[in-house]
Amino acid sequence: MAPMVHGLEAEYSGKVKFSYLDADDPNTDAFQRTLGFAYQPEFYLMDANGNILKKFIGFVSQEDFTTEFAKYIQ
Repeated sequence: MAPMVHGLEAEYSGKVKFSYLDADDPNTDAFQRTLGFAYQPEFYLMDANGNILKKFIGFVSQEDFTTEFAKYIQ
């Protein structure tokens, strides 16, 4: 999924901020617990205040991402 996600990052540059979390890094354990992380891959669509708008678990199609982005991007 990485190539697709990186493609979306380029396409939505300036509209959606993409951040990546290394689930194997013990320094991210507290943040993972806060998010309720349980499975790889997981994706979170969050607002500017860090509120989770949508949580995706497992494979996500490009269409699913763009549909969700469209709900929040003017």
